[in-house]
Amino acid sequence: MKGAALVAIAACIGNFLQGWDNATIAGAIIYVNKDLKLQATVEGLVVAMSLIGAAAITTCSGPISDWLGRRPMLIMSSVLYFVSGLVMFWSPNVYVLCIGRLLDGFGIGLAVTLGPVYISETAPSDIRGMLNTLPQFAGSGGMFLSYCMIFGMSLTTSPSWRLMLGILSIPSLLYFVLAVFYLPESPRWLVSKGKMLEAKRVLQRLRGREDVSGEMALLTEGLGIGGETSLEEYIIGPADELADGQETTIDKDKIKLYGPEEGLSWVAKPVTGQSSLSLVSRHGSMVSQGVPLMDPLVTLFGSVHEKLPETGSMRSMLFPNFGSMFSTAEPHFRTEQWDEESVQREGEGYTSEAGGGDSDDNLQSPLISRQTTSMEKDMAHPTSHGSVLGMGRHSSLMQGAGDAVDGTGIGGGWQLAWKWSEREGKDGNKEGGFKRIYLHQEGVPGSRRGSLVSLPGGDVPEEGGYIHAAALVSQPALYSKELMDQHPVGPAMVHPSQTATKGPIWAALLEPGVKHALFVGIGIQLLQQFAGINGVLYYTPQILEEAGVSVLLANLGISSTSVSFLISAFTNFLMLPCIAVAMRLMDISGRRTLLLTTIPVLILSLIVLIIFELVTVSSVVNAAILTACVIVFICCFVSAYGPIPNILCSEIFPTRVRGLCIAICAMVYWIGDIIVTYTLPVMLSSIGLVGIFSIYAVVCAISWVFVFLKVPETKGMPLEVITEFFAVGARQAAAAKKE
Repeated sequence: MKGAALVAIAACIGNFLQGWDNATIAGAIIYVNKDLKLQATVEGLVVAMSLIGAAAITTCSGPISDWLGRRPMLIMSSVLYFVSGLVMFWSPNVYVLCIGRLLDGFGIGLAVTLGPVYISETAPSDIRGMLNTLPQFAGSGGMFLSYCMIFGMSLTTSPSWRLMLGILSIPSLLYFVLAVFYLPESPRWLVSKGKMLEAKRVLQRLRGREDVSGEMALLTEGLGIGGETSLEEYIIGPADELADGQETTIDKDKIKLYGPEEGLSWVAKPVTGQSSLSLVSRHGSMVSQGVPLMDPLVTLFGSVHEKLPETGSMRSMLFPNFGSMFSTAEPHFRTEQWDEESVQREGEGYTSEAGGGDSDDNLQSPLISRQTTSMEKDMAHPTSHGSVLGMGRHSSLMQGAGDAVDGTGIGGGWQLAWKWSEREGKDGNKEGGFKRIYLHQEGVPGSRRGSLVSLPGGDVPEEGGYIHAAALVSQPALYSKELMDQHPVGPAMVHPSQTATKGPIWAALLEPGVKHALFVGIGIQLLQQFAGINGVLYYTPQILEEAGVSVLLANLGISSTSVSFLISAFTNFLMLPCIAVAMRLMDISGRRTLLLTTIPVLILSLIVLIIFELVTVSSVVNAAILTACVIVFICCFVSAYGPIPNILCSEIFPTRVRGLCIAICAMVYWIGDIIVTYTLPVMLSSIGLVGIFSIYAVVCAISWVFVFLKVPETKGMPLEVITEFFAVGARQAAAAKKE
C-alpha cells in the first residue's frame, strides 16, 4: 500500500494550498484594506474572486479531465497556484490583485475537484476512505500553518500583505515538481483510453507487485455504463465433489474455475431460487415499509456489508490464490501486446471456424490469456491443456484463506470472473453467452451449510468444503454485439482502445444508475454547505472572546488583530486530531455510519448554542458552554460531514463519466459555498445568530434523514462494483415505484 499512500499524499498538496490560501486572505485582507483603502464591496470582491474562479473552472474541469487525464489537470493546478502567487506578490493595485485571486481560484477549483477523484482511482479499495480523508487533513493543516505565519508577521511593525499572499508560490513549486516527476496518470483513465500497458505499469508501481492481472481486468470491466445486471448465487467448491451424482445438472449450469496450480480446478454451481443478496435486499425493502422513502439501494449495499465475514473485511476471503486461474492455459505474454500503441494486437481474433465437441463452460479473460473452449480444443492441440482440467480431490479450496489480496483479488472480499456457456443455435451452429461475474463470499470459509439453509431450493453438497458466494452477473464491458452475430467460438470481445472515448459521454448521464448517483452526490454536497460550518467558524472568534481568551492574550501585550489570528490557528489545530481519527475509522466504521453518528451531535451542539444565546446563566458559564459547543461542532463536522461528501462523489460514478459527474457535484458545492458566504452577513443583521443556528439545526436534521434514506455504505468496495450496484438499485427503485 506504500506506493498508493505516497501518491495520495503528493496529490493532497493542492488541498493544502487551498487551506493555506483561505487562511492567508482572511488575515491579509485587513492589511490590504489599510494599504489600498478599499470600499466594502471591493473588499468582498477581492476575497470572493477565488470562489468565483473555482466555481468557473469547475464547469469544465471534469469533462476536460475525462478527455486529457487527471494528472495534466493537477499539473495545471500547480502552475496556476504558482503564477497566482507571483501575481499577488507583485500586485501594484487592486485590479491586478483580483486577477491573481482569480487565477488562484482556478488552481483551487482543479485541486479540490480532481484531487479526490485521482486518489479514489489510484487507491486500493481497502484503504480508499482513509487516503481520501487526506485532502481534508491537508486543507486544515494548511490553514493552521498559514494562521501561524500570519500571526508571526502581525507582530512585526509593518506586516506586508503582498508577502503573505506571495509565499503561496513556494509550496506550489513543490506541488508542480511532484505532479510532473512523481505522480503517475490514473490507471482507470489509462484503461478507458485503451492504454493497457501503461496502466499495468502504473498499477504495478502503486501496488508494489508484479501480478496486477485481476485489477487490470476489473478496470476494463469498469468501462461499461448501464446494461442489465442480475443478482445470483453460487456454491463454489472442488469440481469432483460438486459433480458426484450431479453430472447432468452441473454440465448444464456449472462455471469452471481454474486454480493457481496445475491439475487443480473448481466449479461454481448456481443455487436454485433467488439470490440471497436479492432476497435480503427485498426483505430490507419490506421491513422498511414503515419508512416508505427508504431507497432499495441502501438495503442492497447494506446486505453486502452484513454478509462480509467478520475476519478481515479488508482481505480477499474468496479464492485467496485466485491468481492464475485466467493464465493456466497459456503464459502471460499476451498481456504485454494488448495496448493501443502495439503494432500487433493479439487477443482480438476470437472468430474461427465452427467445430464439434461437448459443452465445456470456461472462464474467459479478455485481458490475460483466455482459456480455450471445447470447440477450440478439438480443432488444435487437443491435449495441450488437458492437465488444467484435472481435479485434485484432496486439495482444499480454503487453503490460505485470509491471506492478503493477491493478483486477481479486487478488494473488499470481491473477486472478478467470467463464464462462457456454449449452446446449440437455431441454425445448428454453436453459440456462446459471455458474462462477467463479481463474486462476493457470503459464508465463513469451510462451512458446510453456510447461509444456504435459509434459501428456497438451496442444494447443499453433503461432503467437501465449499464457499457460498453472491454474484453480480452482467455483460462484459468489451462485449460486442457485432462480433456475436458472426458466431464466434470464443468470447466476442473487442480491444479497449476501440471503446475509448475522446471526451465525456453526455448521454450516459441519462442512465438510471448514473442519475441515481448524481441525486445522491448533489444532495449531500448541497446539504453539507448549508449545515453550518461556515457560520460556526465565523462565530468562533466572538465565542472565544466572550470566554475571556482575548482578554488574557491582550494582557500579554498582543494586539486584538494578532489575537484573532492566534484563535483561528488554535481552532484549526483542534481539527487535525479529529480528522486523523476519521481517517482511521473511514474504512472500518464506514462513511454512512460516521455520518449517522456525528450529525446528531452537530444538531445537539447547535441546539445548546441556541439555548445559551437566549438564556444567560452567568457570563463565565455561558462562555464555557458556548466554547465547548463550538469545539464539539467543529471537531465532529471535520471528522465526517466535512470529507465524506467528496469521498462519496469520487466513488459512485462510472469511470468514463466520473470527471463530468464530479464537476456537476463540485459546481453545486461552490454555488452553495458562495450563497452561504454572501448571505451570512445579511442573515446576521436580519435574524441574528439564534435564527442562523436554528436554520443550521434544521438543515442538519434534514441531512440525517437524507443520509439514512438515500446514502449507501461504500466502504471497502471496488469502484466498479459500487457503480454496478447503483445500476441494480436504480432498477429496483423503478420497479418498486411501479408496484
